Amino acid sequence: MASPMSASGFLDALRAEDVCVVEVGDWRHHNRNHKGPWGPVHGVMIHHTVTRGSERTVEICRDGFEDLPGPLCHGVVTKDGTVHLVGYGRANHAGLGDDDVLRAVIAEKALPHDNEANTDGNRHFYGFECENLGDGEDPWPEAQLEAVAKAAAAVCRHHGWTERSVIGHLEWQPGKVDPRGFTMAWLRERVRDHLK
Repeated sequence: MASPMSASGFLDALRAEDVCVVEVGDWRHHNRNHKGPWGPVHGVMIHHTVTRGSERTVEICRDGFEDLPGPLCHGVVTKDGTVHLVGYGRANHAGLGDDDVLRAVIAEKALPHDNEANTDGNRHFYGFECENLGDGEDPWPEAQLEAVAKAAAAVCRHHGWTERSVIGHLEWQPGKVDPRGFTMAWLRERVRDHLK
């Protein structure tokens, strides 16, 4: 059972991992905590945004939509490798997912196939949205991939987790395909290398 780190601790952890961070507005107090608890936290979830343009992507992830209010994650990883902090606390990113997957993340075991959506992921996961169209063709620049790995490693290092605590949205919720353009197995290897 891990309590979420403080907003300042989150910022410090990212910077200690040599992540380029931009603070967006009053991100420390921008959350959905009135909708339910934030924590205990058990892992890091990676997404793609299906958007183009860094400024617009950050704005969408911060503000959300009429039917899905922001923040839509904690950090937005743009193509240039910058992590834009848009919220902290409960965020609308994970939605409902598979309780068997959550148990595997907690145990840091191989993930089962996600076949149900019965567990609140917004409560239990840090979320990073990554600027990408998610069409399998939009490129993933090296700077962006490195920032994704470093950001995930920063959270894992703080909590004493291994790379097995990093999952993709597609591994959590049936029907999701993100992130698309690299495999989560590949990303976890990269996170593992950072944690060595």
